[in-house]
Amino acid sequence: MGYGIKVLVEGKRACFTRPEMKAERVSYDVITPSAARGIIEAVYWKPAIQWHIDRIEVLNEIRFDTFRRNELEGKLSYRDARAACERNESLNVLASRSRQQRATLHLKDVAYIIDAHFVMTSHAGEDDTPEKHYNIALRRLRKGQHFNKPVLGCREFPAAVRLIEDGDPLPLSHYAEVGERDLGYMLYDLDFSDSESPEPQFFRAVMRHGVIDVASARGEVVA
Repeated sequence: MGYGIKVLVEGKRACFTRPEMKAERVSYDVITPSAARGIIEAVYWKPAIQWHIDRIEVLNEIRFDTFRRNELEGKLSYRDARAACERNESLNVLASRSRQQRATLHLKDVAYIIDAHFVMTSHAGEDDTPEKHYNIALRRLRKGQHFNKPVLGCREFPAAVRLIEDGDPLPLSHYAEVGERDLGYMLYDLDFSDSESPEPQFFRAVMRHGVIDVASARGEVVA
């Protein structure tokens, strides 16, 4: 087990999109481990460390809302963009011909306590020590610093991230008295063993008294 942190993540809206929904965005009931890791990596990440999510506590009641907006039906492919660049040609999408109205089913007023730890990777150098990276992560969390804006699934849904120090009072989960709630299979993360074709991994998310034990579920991940 590496050096661990505990953070409070809050936001007015969140959308952790289910991959099986193609046309419309439909959120999972709670934040996924990969989205939680992305929030922490937005605050502090280096090639020398790798973050792992151990525990997610759902504080607020799970509530959904929806809205519709205009979007483009597709996007330019990397292959087409690269080919146009090599030919020194311009490439664009005519929005008036590609516009579609799509619905988003998102979460309202979310709050989570996320427990995570990091381990050293093979990219660590002689100057990379766990103590060094741990202290940098704590300092950045305390100062509210981040490399990229932490978001709750979508870039338009910003996340507020605060370090929970030892001795800080912990808010009570809305589901503290709920024994068990099965949330079904959720996205765990992407396996980048093949960088050209990353494979999604899933796990059975069970919330007990508001807590999802991600560390225990890690050994039961399925592709």
